[in-house]
Amino acid sequence: MWIGEVDLNLLEGNKMSDTQLLVTPLDALHRQQGAKMAAFAGYDMPVSYPLGVLKEHQHTREAASLFDVSHMGQVMLRGDGVVDAMESLVPGDIAGLANHGTRYTLLTNDAGGIRDDLMISRLGDDLYLVVNAACKVEDIAYIRQRIGAHIEIEELTDRALIALQGPKAATVLTRYSPAVQHMTFMSIAEIHINGVACLITRSGYTGEDGYEISLPAEAAEDFAQLLLGEEEVILAGLGARDSLRLEAGLCLYGNDIDTTTTPVEATLTWVIGKSRRETGGFPGDRIILDQIVNKPLRKRVGIQPDGRAPARAGTEITDMDGNAIGVITSGGFGPTVGGPVAMGYVKTAFFKPETPVQLMVRGKAMPAKTAKLPFTPHRYYAG
Repeated sequence: MWIGEVDLNLLEGNKMSDTQLLVTPLDALHRQQGAKMAAFAGYDMPVSYPLGVLKEHQHTREAASLFDVSHMGQVMLRGDGVVDAMESLVPGDIAGLANHGTRYTLLTNDAGGIRDDLMISRLGDDLYLVVNAACKVEDIAYIRQRIGAHIEIEELTDRALIALQGPKAATVLTRYSPAVQHMTFMSIAEIHINGVACLITRSGYTGEDGYEISLPAEAAEDFAQLLLGEEEVILAGLGARDSLRLEAGLCLYGNDIDTTTTPVEATLTWVIGKSRRETGGFPGDRIILDQIVNKPLRKRVGIQPDGRAPARAGTEITDMDGNAIGVITSGGFGPTVGGPVAMGYVKTAFFKPETPVQLMVRGKAMPAKTAKLPFTPHRYYAG
């Protein structure tokens, strides 16, 4: 992702012809607001608006921005034994998730790789899932195949999902529902706003405080216009969403994590609950738990190139003698950092922050160093 020129490599992985692209309930609003649209995960999605990616990014860090994430998959799981059933598919401690709690976790495969990353929220005896857009068809088919005989699985195709992100998000949303102010980070609540029944989680993927709001599709445009009427709020697109999550050190599925990457390699060991480390019981548990003890051969790390030139995904990383040690998986300009930032995988011996490395750009070795993630501090609401 490049400021001023969005890297369409990010957006072209699931490109379809214009006649095949799906649209979100906010499609008309995006076009009315002059959005630059592009294909992403089978949907026609806004990359940026006339303000531009740089200013959208900065505004999110300073105030509040509204993102359309309705392309994501929303799923409700119901029935006796739903928690145990879901625990058979993920390494997260779902049994220990409190009512109205939300947890980030992973669907793993038998080789320890990551099928997808997702959010799971507990609503009494039910579980509410949000999965990635590019994976949702496969995810839902997989969940049905593995545990569908025991529980009810409903894909919520009639709902939109919008994210209000930034340090002033709580101030804005509290004007419409005082209850949201007291929500803790990674919690969910069922709240009516302007007569609309919403599922609201205090979460997001920018590193900032904020909310993700699930609501009926037919109410989405009016709701978005309501929030955009607040002086602190602007629309932001996929370009700013990508630069924000990169600065925050957050993984993009398909780039930074995939079916060939284990949670330990991805430095996502923290998602594996303590009880799950003792008992296993999820796909790939033997491989993943062994890596926790004996260390993987490679690990995800931050990379800071010297100078001003960003490093694109796919750039080879070498040691100072020119030996290949890894590859960049996400890279671009970090507006808050004020320079290029990247993430990638290196051999574990080079994982320590401040380790000098080189990036092979157009056949030329460019100096860089490993860096601790995130590049910008997370500012989630601590209560």
